[in-house]
Amino acid sequence: MSYTALYRKFRPATFEDVKGQDHIVTTLKNQIKAERTSHAYLFCGTRGTGKTTIAKIFARAVNCENPIDGSPCGECAICKAIGAGASMNVIEIDAASNNGVDSIRQIVDEVTYSPAEGKYKVYIIDEVHMLSIGAFNALLKTLEEPPSYVIFILATTEVHKIPITIMSRCQRYDFKRITIDTIGARLRELMEKEQVQVEDRAIRYIAKTADGSMRDALSLLDQCIAFHFGQELTYDKVLDVLGAVDTEVFSRLLRIVLEGDVTGVISLLEEIIVQGRELTQFVLDFTWYLRNLLLVKTADGIEDVIDVSSENLIRLKEEAQMAENDVIMRYIRVLSELSGQLRYAVQKRILVEMTMIKLCRPNMETDTQSLTDRIRQLEDKMEKGIPTIVMTPVSGTSGESTGAVERPVQTKLPEAVPEDVQRVVGKWSGILGEAAMPMKAYLKKAYPSLASDGSLLVVVQEGMPSDYFREAQHREELERIVSAFAGKEIKITIQSGEQGGDSEALFPDLTKLVSQAIHMEVEELEEEPEDVYS
Repeated sequence: MSYTALYRKFRPATFEDVKGQDHIVTTLKNQIKAERTSHAYLFCGTRGTGKTTIAKIFARAVNCENPIDGSPCGECAICKAIGAGASMNVIEIDAASNNGVDSIRQIVDEVTYSPAEGKYKVYIIDEVHMLSIGAFNALLKTLEEPPSYVIFILATTEVHKIPITIMSRCQRYDFKRITIDTIGARLRELMEKEQVQVEDRAIRYIAKTADGSMRDALSLLDQCIAFHFGQELTYDKVLDVLGAVDTEVFSRLLRIVLEGDVTGVISLLEEIIVQGRELTQFVLDFTWYLRNLLLVKTADGIEDVIDVSSENLIRLKEEAQMAENDVIMRYIRVLSELSGQLRYAVQKRILVEMTMIKLCRPNMETDTQSLTDRIRQLEDKMEKGIPTIVMTPVSGTSGESTGAVERPVQTKLPEAVPEDVQRVVGKWSGILGEAAMPMKAYLKKAYPSLASDGSLLVVVQEGMPSDYFREAQHREELERIVSAFAGKEIKITIQSGEQGGDSEALFPDLTKLVSQAIHMEVEELEEEPEDVYS
């Protein structure tokens, strides 16, 4: 006897066996019990959610001689005949291959004949959106006023392609994607019947990969069992069969990308490819990982929604502190665009590598999210001590300055720049714009720096500006403006000095450091060899 695939072997025979569509099952059962069935139904939803299965159960139930609580008994002659596909009362039509006017006209001619046995003739038209306009028009009149013994069930995955004239004549039922928990519970139940040992973690991954489709989950499970026949199906074995990547690899990849390490990214991709992983699935899974990371960062009590283990949740919470929301959203946007491109790409590896380099080098893009990522990288460098560039003249042979050529001399900041000071530096121009006169005039040549204790130091010109800010009320007003931009209370120390003089050597202008760091980074990129794969 030939082997029967799991999704066919365990196709639900009664409404009680259907999982994840309780809102539809309850309605249909009540209609059957009350004998208030409609003449036309439209079942719409994604693949593998039970549209055709429920249509067949419904066809048996309306013709069953001894229905049980609205479900078919499965024992009477009509139930057995329909189940075996030998009944003339249930006609299944695949609209993908029978989409012409002639096929529908044949149905129109047939509905004039009453059923030979049972109460109803049920026409199940699968993928009905594939019908031509002429076929829809031919069906229209019969669908509106069919004989009392005819029921039409139209099933589709693309309801937007159904003409409104057809939809208005049907009762519409939207099938939901089945949850991971529901799919997982069903798979465990069936594996107990099949006496196959499967790790819970493996079942969970298969349920997640199925993306709300029970049929896809059973097909994937069938594939994994066949590959490791007679063995316990573990999580690692499922990853091998499906060409997937463990979550720990995504954590490593994210940290490497955040560091901007192009060499590390290319090396990790090489490992993944050598292991035989599918790049399209890899990109989808990494995007999902970043989605979970964004949820952890932006919402509280999200553990039940993101569906990860406690170990992975701890890792996600740690990584959530390493990246800003805009940076994560940029990664998701770039990877989502990549997913669409990979479908038709010939050189998938090169396309993935180029995208990963783009994530590491945000200055390759000019959009706002990329700019945010560039600022983050500069802030990371500031924490480690960005070199302060002091231009000094190159001496001639006589020891005197020629004044014609200058070279940079690098000096480190004394301490890592605190996060709140970084935020103020990044928004310094906005702070100046918020200040009112005469404060705005006195701040025109002022700049933010770092005090010895790590607090914010504002260097103002000697004279009237320094005298102005020595007054407590003016300094407190500036603190109020700065605190509003920083999102927390900021204390300011005022330092007087000459603009461009010795004061900048003692108290570096942090706004210049950011600008100079961007300039240096661009120069470094221009000097890098184009062949990043060597």
